[in-house]
Amino acid sequence: MAIAKVVEVNSSSTKSFEDAIQTGIAKVTETIKNVQGAWINEQKVVVKDNQITEYRVNLKISFLVE
Repeated sequence: MAIAKVVEVNSSSTKSFEDAIQTGIAKVTETIKNVQGAWINEQKVVVKDNQITEYRVNLKISFLVE
């Protein structure tokens, strides 16, 4: 039997949503083993002077408990 756990993290990037996702997953995998998947719970942008200045994502990342 396998047990999975989910952590929720926020990540941001000045480049893109894709970069924010990659950054969030990379940071989580520094300390958590057995990451199995992730889903994007929410996406937001920060707008200043009519320009997108930051991409933000809220991720739910699942991993197997040993």
